[in-house]
Amino acid sequence: MTARRVMRFGVIGTGYWAAQTYCPALLGAADARLECVWGRDPVRTDALARRVGVDACRSYDEMLERVNAVAFAVPPDVQAPLAVRAAAAGRHLLLEKPVATSTALARQVEQQVDSSAVASVVFLTNRFRPERQAWLADAVKRGGWQGGEARWLASALLPGSPYAESTWRQQRGGLWDVGPHALSMLCGALGPVTDVSATAGRNDLTWLLLRHESGATSSAALSLRTPEPAAHTSVTLWGATGLSAMPPEPSPAVDALRHAVGALVQAAETGTPHPCDAAFGRHVTEVLASADAIVAGTG
Repeated sequence: MTARRVMRFGVIGTGYWAAQTYCPALLGAADARLECVWGRDPVRTDALARRVGVDACRSYDEMLERVNAVAFAVPPDVQAPLAVRAAAAGRHLLLEKPVATSTALARQVEQQVDSSAVASVVFLTNRFRPERQAWLADAVKRGGWQGGEARWLASALLPGSPYAESTWRQQRGGLWDVGPHALSMLCGALGPVTDVSATAGRNDLTWLLLRHESGATSSAALSLRTPEPAAHTSVTLWGATGLSAMPPEPSPAVDALRHAVGALVQAAETGTPHPCDAAFGRHVTEVLASADAIVAGTG
């Protein structure tokens, strides 16, 4: 029996998510090896490299020469052009959500992935938690859903959160940060979105009303500024077989990311795209951009 190859990764980013999730996940993955890290700030890059015990790269080009896969832990519109360069160099992509905050950039990533024939996985945390994977697989098997509802109400921008100072989250709010999570589950169960409506609530609250390719409709409430006592995450489907609720969050993000790493390795070895690939990331970006334009009065 031929052993699976070990994929050599570089992590781009030096912030909380890179240090607390990406580096630990890759250091503990069975089918991956963390080779090096690189960030736009050399001092922070050196500090993270020392902390996790790998090399610090002096340039992005140096990283690309040393690895065959790149993991991104940077803001979306920093990620997109770097991902295009990595794919053009033949490197596989472990992408963060959202892939970008413009459809043009998201399409560039998808097109370069296709033309370079590299594997891609967007790390949508809940699609890689085994318990929630099992729930979604059962939902697809049961079928017959008429609708669904998602509530991703977080407190990530309130004081004390490690994400409170995130500039892109401050600017884009819950629609762009937790919206991809909600869409990953709703689209996974009900199919791609074909029609979008949206309205704004207090603070950064955004409500989505979606029609799916299956004919089902769904709604989503999204926020990063929910008061802590009210913060919660839920997805419920309803249809001919009754109700189905997504199970509570069971496993840590580090474990989910290790599953995503394994999915990327498998996609690279088999040539079979993962359902959460760059094409799905582009679809999610299109939905969010449509909703953003409607809320802003330009759509």
